[in-house]
Amino acid sequence: MLRLTTLATGLLLSASAFALSLADLTQQDASAGLKDALIQGTQVAVKQLGAPGGFSDNPDVRIELPGKLGKAAKTMKMMGMGAQVEQLEASMNQAAEAAVPQAQALLIEAVKKMTLSDAKAILAGPQDAATRYLDQSSREQIRARFLPIVKQATDQVGLAQQYNAFASQAAAFGVVDGKHSSAEGYVTEQALNGLFEMIGQQEASIRQNPAGAATSLAKKVFGAL
Repeated sequence: MLRLTTLATGLLLSASAFALSLADLTQQDASAGLKDALIQGTQVAVKQLGAPGGFSDNPDVRIELPGKLGKAAKTMKMMGMGAQVEQLEASMNQAAEAAVPQAQALLIEAVKKMTLSDAKAILAGPQDAATRYLDQSSREQIRARFLPIVKQATDQVGLAQQYNAFASQAAAFGVVDGKHSSAEGYVTEQALNGLFEMIGQQEASIRQNPAGAATSLAKKVFGAL
């Protein structure tokens, strides 16, 4: 009986030794662990989306023609012009896949610039707080990097010019959102949305399963959450 009591006491002491809370971590450790996890999440997201089929094969981020153009595309498919629509949509997704790798350096730079107060707010914030931080701090710079790559890719496809001609006219009448009035503008915005969607999924995964974090410090920080 004494031996069982001793064993139980030992197990309780061991468990309490590992039951860290954020208060047990220094602010520097908490910040460093968060940064490790964010860098891991952005690298995984960029790798997945930048691969062939990274957008087109993923229903969460696949780029299709927007709004009224999407409805027109369905009509074209019914009229036997589906191949043209599929070619345009394929080119849009491929352009996004070509642009996404350019985001990695900018995202990592944004992570490294994160202050202790930023990290504290993120760790105390909602489940997507880190993704929101990256979106707000780096979207504009990434958009500027994406646009010329997407434009080069869509210019190689004749249907991109057809998209621009039709969409710009439709935008003038309020049928299509102004952001959708050029192929490169629309694809760039969709690529950005897809990128932060995937980063958000990575953040959620690490929060739910801290053991999946790449570094011991990140495991410790998110385990404490």
